Amino acid sequence: MYKYLFGPVPSRRLGMSLGVDLVPHKVCSLNCVYCECGRTTNLTLERKEYIPYDEVVKEIAHYLEHNPAPDYITFSGSGEPTLNVRIGDVLHFIKTKSKTPVAVLTNGSLFYDKSVRAGLLESDVVLPSLDAAEDSAFRKINRPFYKLDIPEYIRGLIDFRKEYKGQIWLEVLIIPGLNDTKENLQALKEAFLQIQPEEIQLNTLDRPGAVENIRAATRKELQEIVGFWDLPQVKIIAAAPDRKKIVSYRDDMESAILETIRRRPCTLEDMHEILGLHINEINKYLDVLEDEQKIISVRENRGLFYRDVL
Repeated sequence: MYKYLFGPVPSRRLGMSLGVDLVPHKVCSLNCVYCECGRTTNLTLERKEYIPYDEVVKEIAHYLEHNPAPDYITFSGSGEPTLNVRIGDVLHFIKTKSKTPVAVLTNGSLFYDKSVRAGLLESDVVLPSLDAAEDSAFRKINRPFYKLDIPEYIRGLIDFRKEYKGQIWLEVLIIPGLNDTKENLQALKEAFLQIQPEEIQLNTLDRPGAVENIRAATRKELQEIVGFWDLPQVKIIAAAPDRKKIVSYRDDMESAILETIRRRPCTLEDMHEILGLHINEINKYLDVLEDEQKIISVRENRGLFYRDVL
């Protein structure tokens, strides 16, 4: 029914989360090696009205009128939501129509721009990413638009902390060999002390990323990083199976994905076309299905394919 809304999806951090997608797939300022949405096809810093404001708020108004309130309304999707220059206007519309808390999932790379920071001030929680605080690690793991540099990136997050009254949950995703050197970990700790987020959420790959030859950090490796930082707000994000306990987890959605894959191996994009589901929504279920060893992924010429193991 909706073109720009998806879910609610079972989110480990946000419960029953209704997604709002403000940019097309895959418009982003970074091309992270671990991105489950795949490679960035439009690497850019250009802010514009990628998705029309009027169309988005029409869908939001319809959803709010005809459905129970989710736990969160979340700006996320298949690209960087702050690239949409009207994000602040959409956020204000939601806050005037609903008491549901609003979360923003962002890579945080555009926070050097005062107008980006100002547009997010009405949100209840912002979840920016910061995987590196040292330039070589930043370029290896996040592969940014060439004009981005890490000191400006961090300064934007620090400035946002000074202006923003809501919660900041900072996500750090570790890929061994890319951003887990002592130099980068120490630089990250120094950045955390200046940004002062309420939470630092340590994470790693659930499933294959956008490139080959990268792996998830082990639980032991993540625990060692927690010990190295020795900061009270650091926590390791729960594993994918816990998502199945969330109220919004739908067995019929899982079955639809499995039945599609059983007919023939599919890429994420194939499943999006066949099922009409948002890529982020499909990803939530693939995490669980792979962990339960009901499906496996195989990288071929056309991309990453998922197939049944039964």
